[in-house]
Amino acid sequence: MTHFLVQQLRFSRAELQRCLEGLSAEDAQKRLLPMNCISWMVGHLALQEQFYWVIAAQGREIAPDLPSLVGYGQPASTPPLAEMWQVWMAITAAADPYLDTLTPALMETRLEYDGKPLRETIGTMLLRNIHHYWFHIGEAHAVRQQLGHLNLPDFVGNMSGYGYQLEASD
Repeated sequence: MTHFLVQQLRFSRAELQRCLEGLSAEDAQKRLLPMNCISWMVGHLALQEQFYWVIAAQGREIAPDLPSLVGYGQPASTPPLAEMWQVWMAITAAADPYLDTLTPALMETRLEYDGKPLRETIGTMLLRNIHHYWFHIGEAHAVRQQLGHLNLPDFVGNMSGYGYQLEASD
């Protein structure tokens, strides 16, 4: 059975997609200072998933140029939305088989990177990943509102299939 937090990450991903429905490629690349453009946000979220669930967890990499393009502290960029969605889809598809293996016991362990344990447990990394999505979902909504987009979602979407589940022990 898929761990509850993994299901919440998948719900967060779906909400990002819902938030960006109908967004044009042109508007996705508009930067309203000091915020980044929406296409950057999509790539940035993909970058976090790549590091956590593909590089650290599986020892492989999907998009090696992503850190320099959308990494924290890098110069601002306005990548094409279609390219960022393609990378995001490839990375999340690569992450999912690993995420499906997570159990309550594994949530308390740490992944290793460069031979050293990461500072946060897998469970905390998953929470950070979920919250990171919601941070940028809110930011993307703000950008869209400032661009004058109408009929945007105004509340969290349909949670059927994503409701609370009692955590099973290993």
